[in-house]
Amino acid sequence: MVELKIVLGTLKDKGDELATFLEPRLGTKLTVSGDSLEVEVGSIRAGVRPRNVKTYIKRFIFMKGVRKNYRVFVSGGELTIQEIELGKEEKEAKEEKEEKEAKEEKEEKEAKEEKEEKEAKEEKEEKEAKEEKEESEETPSEEEVAEAQEEEKPSDQNKEESLAAKAPEERKPQKKPSSKKKKPATKKRKTEPND
Repeated sequence: MVELKIVLGTLKDKGDELATFLEPRLGTKLTVSGDSLEVEVGSIRAGVRPRNVKTYIKRFIFMKGVRKNYRVFVSGGELTIQEIELGKEEKEAKEEKEEKEAKEEKEEKEAKEEKEEKEAKEEKEEKEAKEEKEESEETPSEEEVAEAQEEEKPSDQNKEESLAAKAPEERKPQKKPSSKKKKPATKKRKTEPND
């Protein structure tokens, strides 16, 4: 005699997986027959009721990612897993929602790509400006070259001044090394007291 029957409906292809999932929770082996699972009388672990089995089945459906598409009904010792059929309006709403999400993702992706391109362009421009600045600092302008040449050619008066300034320095006697000799350091010997 069958104590509990689970009608799988359109989930019959996952019957073996569901049986494997329920076995440790019910404490017994389930028998797969066509589109249903069956459990024998007295073999279910104490304290497990059909309401608990419904919760286990819902958890299994959730793990498979199809919880929104199925409902589980309990009537006495029989549980039925039924696929929810969406109405025309619900299908259209779902499709619109999916299209809207896809469009938003596409726009976000395009905005991100634009931002990356803009940043790369700005970085490139900054790098070029920096290189131009460095080049302009390295190569002096014609005016700077002319000024530098004028500064390099000291006038006769500047030459005389610079020679006069150098002359006294050359006349100064250089310091001679000191002739004092250092005394070598002497070591003091310790004398031990005689007892």
